[in-house]
Amino acid sequence: MRYINEVFVGFFQLIHNMLAVLIPNPNWSYGLAIILVTLIIRIIILPLTIKQQKSTFAMNEIQPEVKKIQERYKKDPQKAQELTMKLYKEKGASPFSGCLPLLIQWPIFLGLYFVFYNLQGIGGVHFLWISDLTQSDILLALFAGVSTYFSGILSMPSNAADPAQAKQTQMMNIGMSFFMVFICWKLRSALVLYWVINNLIQIVQAVVMKKLGIGIHKKAKA
Repeated sequence: MRYINEVFVGFFQLIHNMLAVLIPNPNWSYGLAIILVTLIIRIIILPLTIKQQKSTFAMNEIQPEVKKIQERYKKDPQKAQELTMKLYKEKGASPFSGCLPLLIQWPIFLGLYFVFYNLQGIGGVHFLWISDLTQSDILLALFAGVSTYFSGILSMPSNAADPAQAKQTQMMNIGMSFFMVFICWKLRSALVLYWVINNLIQIVQAVVMKKLGIGIHKKAKA
C-alpha cells in the first residue's frame, strides 16, 4: 500500500511540475494540477463508466418487462426473482450498476488522501475562494454533498418497477450526500476539490452519454 501511495505522490508531483513551468504561481498551479489529475483519472476509468452507463440504459429499457414478471408471479417471489435475474443477464443489465462508480472511486480517493496529507509545498496555497488547500472549507464541503447527490441521481436507473426499492435507493443517495458533507467538512480542501471536480465530470459524462444513448435508441426504433 505504501508503494501505491508513493506512486500517487509521484504522479501528482509530475503533473504539478509540468504545469509549474507554464504557470509559476503556486496558487494556480496546484489547483489546476488537481483538476488535471482528476481529468486524467476520469479518462482512465472511462471504459468502466461506459459499461456502467450501458447497464443503466438496459435497466431502464427492461423495467416494463420486470414489472410484468412481478405482477404475474406475485404469489411466487422466488420464481419472479429467478426470471428477473435471467432477464438482467440476457439484457446485460445490473441492479447494482449505480454502485460501480463509487466502488472505483474509493481506492483512488484514499490514495489521494495520502498525497495531499504528505505533499510538500502545498501548505498556505490558496485557489479561487479557498484560502488554504491544506485546510477545510465549508462551502467546498457543501459542493461535495450536492455534486455527490446529482452524480448519484444520474447513475440510478429511472422508471423503477419497484417503487419501494426506488425510494430506498433515493434515500441511500441522500444519506451518502450528507455523509460526504460531514467527512469533507474535516478534510483538506485539496482532496475535497478533487472529489467535487470528479463529480462534475461524472455528471457531464452521464448527461452526454444518456443523450447519445437515447439518440441511438430512437434511431433503432425508426
